[in-house]
Amino acid sequence: MKISELLKEKKKTVSFEIFPPKPEVPLETLFQSVEGFKKLSPDYISVTYGAGGSQQGRTVEIASRLKNHFGIEAMSHLTCVGKSVDDIDKLLEELMRENITNILALRGDPPADQPDFDFSKGAFSYANDLIAHIKKGSDFCIAAAAYLEGHADSRRLSEDRRRLKDKVDAGVDFLVTQLFFDNRLYFDFLEKCAQIHIDCPVVPGVMPIFSARIKNMTAKSGCSIPAKLVLMMDKYQDSPDDLRKAGEEYAGAMIRELLDGGAPGVHLYTMNKLSSTVKILEAAGLQK
Repeated sequence: MKISELLKEKKKTVSFEIFPPKPEVPLETLFQSVEGFKKLSPDYISVTYGAGGSQQGRTVEIASRLKNHFGIEAMSHLTCVGKSVDDIDKLLEELMRENITNILALRGDPPADQPDFDFSKGAFSYANDLIAHIKKGSDFCIAAAAYLEGHADSRRLSEDRRRLKDKVDAGVDFLVTQLFFDNRLYFDFLEKCAQIHIDCPVVPGVMPIFSARIKNMTAKSGCSIPAKLVLMMDKYQDSPDDLRKAGEEYAGAMIRELLDGGAPGVHLYTMNKLSSTVKILEAAGLQK
């Protein structure tokens, strides 16, 4: 089923993101957790690539197992950085063979060993180029990423909004936000989207704070950390278990406020942590 249809049929969707384990770790380790995730009744689960797009084959395999074995609707990440048109077409054909109908279309990050990578020399310079190509030759439901505080590579927020509008105009069915920690940013973002006639659903992505390492992630993404979160991390800096519990409660409160405020759903970045996902949903009032 297309996620765009789910978003029309349901008032609120709850979905998860998982990622492939390291190459040396058997996939069955992840699938054991998937059994637990399924009991939480997610509307769909998205599957990322490994770092730098290094595990694309595993992404398709995991998405296929989710859909065809576990009976969970799946969304496969698809990045275009460094890929030819033929590369992308082969991946699209593979996804169709595996009955995957939903794609999160992304530009992707440059190779880790090429900091001066030139995106313009590839077949697809931006995500909107990839989206237009997918839309032209197939019938996938396409999601794209939205950056509430602007993509780290954008020089101005106005430029980032234009890029986002380009993606939507190219054929995006819905948007999923990257991490943020202040719900006011999300609701303000919706107003800005309306001003530039972006009217597709915008699903907030919630990233729980499991450790102080989140500071590294936010530094790379350009995401800000509210003062109250900084104080929370400082308070529990010597107690990882207490920090994790506080992070779970904070994420649950975010989810509850987002849904009460009218968000069409929430997409939880689980980091493959089943027990924490359960606690977050309990804190949000979505599990007993």
